[in-house]
Amino acid sequence: MSISRKVLSWQLSNTMDTHFCIAVLEEAIMKYGAASIFNSDQGRQFTSEAFLSVLQDHGIQIRMDGKDRALDNIYVERFWRSLKYEDIYIKDYQNMGELKEGVPRYMHFYNAERFHESLDYETPDDRCEGKFSVGELEKVA
Repeated sequence: MSISRKVLSWQLSNTMDTHFCIAVLEEAIMKYGAASIFNSDQGRQFTSEAFLSVLQDHGIQIRMDGKDRALDNIYVERFWRSLKYEDIYIKDYQNMGELKEGVPRYMHFYNAERFHESLDYETPDDRCEGKFSVGELEKVA
């Protein structure tokens, strides 16, 4: 398996709304196909029947962080750290409007311009170029 670190789908919200999370999940599945495994923490939006049913309907195996599972979500946790330390803390956004303008720039930077040592100094977009097609996500996720 080749790790890409590419952020496939995202949106900003100031709520923990389940329907919001489902919309982002469905967008990623529509664009890239269904992954073989979905890993998340145990937040209520990810443990809701509605969210889990989308994963199950697509045959996606569900993993949730828990005891002795600290490394399962390491790539996502590293991404959040990068976003905070490379953008949010430095830019000191003062309101949701500023955040909604700034984070999309960072997301583009992260996927298309930021070199990753763990990817042999490629960007996530470079690593994934030409590799995504419906049903192929699990090969680069």
